[in-house]
Amino acid sequence: MPPSAPLYLDTADAVDRFLSELTGVRSLALDTEGASFHRFVDRVYLLQLSTEHHEAVIDPLPIGVPERLGALLEDRSVQVILHDADYDLRLLHQDYGWRVTNLFDTRVAAQLLGLRAFGLAALLEQYFGVKLDKKHQRADWSMRPLPADMLDYAAQDTRHLLGLRDRLRHELEQKGRWHWAEEEFRRAEGTRWEDEEPDMSFLRLKGARDLTRRELARLRELVKWRDVIAAELDRATFRVAGNEVLLDLARSAPTNREGLFAVKGFPRGMSDVRAQEALQGIARGNAVPDADLPRFPKATRWDRDPEFDDRVAKLKTVRDEMATALELDPGVLCSRDRMEAVARRNPRHVDDFAEIPELRRWQAEVLAEQFVRALASMPSAAPAKPAPKAVGSESPYRE
Repeated sequence: MPPSAPLYLDTADAVDRFLSELTGVRSLALDTEGASFHRFVDRVYLLQLSTEHHEAVIDPLPIGVPERLGALLEDRSVQVILHDADYDLRLLHQDYGWRVTNLFDTRVAAQLLGLRAFGLAALLEQYFGVKLDKKHQRADWSMRPLPADMLDYAAQDTRHLLGLRDRLRHELEQKGRWHWAEEEFRRAEGTRWEDEEPDMSFLRLKGARDLTRRELARLRELVKWRDVIAAELDRATFRVAGNEVLLDLARSAPTNREGLFAVKGFPRGMSDVRAQEALQGIARGNAVPDADLPRFPKATRWDRDPEFDDRVAKLKTVRDEMATALELDPGVLCSRDRMEAVARRNPRHVDDFAEIPELRRWQAEVLAEQFVRALASMPSAAPAKPAPKAVGSESPYRE
């Protein structure tokens, strides 16, 4: 078993020596610590590793890219065990360009078993009687030096992952669901941040769709204003000004300093210079010509199909019944967007499900026959095709 206290490695030589000892290792538990709650741009601030006989916390800040670790994580002969791997994989790709392979995600495995409490703390308590201390859950992992209790807290996240992997895999095999997990793990390989158009992040704010186009123009400028300040301070954006504050400013469009500070939540310590910059941003939004006002991108629209909703309802009934029988969360068995993809294709034969890329093979294996039967009970309709022209925004047939 690994030692009770993890090694803390913060020099390139120490990291290389430790990683050289892992030659021949075929299973490696991994976790990362970021600081998105505190910093403007998140990055990897700690790397935690556990094997059957090793445990270490690597500080990447003073050493740069630990190349030997990347080689291990990209080696298909080494299984990499993570819990809720998505964010870790994105950070590792963003910072180091690594594409982790041969994954085992304990969160996904637990969901496929039908476990309703699948957080790491819940799983460790259920399987090993271990209670994780959550006091550092939102700690600032970018701070240095890190106290011993924070390092031990970080190490807990990988200390039991190998044993948890063994228990979950055994149960998946017992239920005949191991190949389900394998497909999910393979699909997760290559997870990375998607490139997005510059200056479009304001459209992702919750509540932005409720604004007029003129208000969106102001919001765009206000988001830029906030992001410039957050980047300069290397501070999480909500610590400069929350989204609700920006939405309220976009709606009310104050023209003076008093109006700014009258908005609930506007930072009281904001300097006169920064406040003036916010007012200038609002003015720029007001000056955008009507023809150039921002709008949400048009999504793919589909030919109107009066039976689409009925088909989705039929599929949902089948999905829910099967989920109950398998003791699975219905959304894990098949999410609504995947049922909609099936409804658009309106497959008539089980073999047709191979033409629906949104659906996993294991989902087709479990659901295809009953989906076909449910759809066959409805009047025949050709699969929907994208319409040559956009239909009204009220249409439910968009992606």
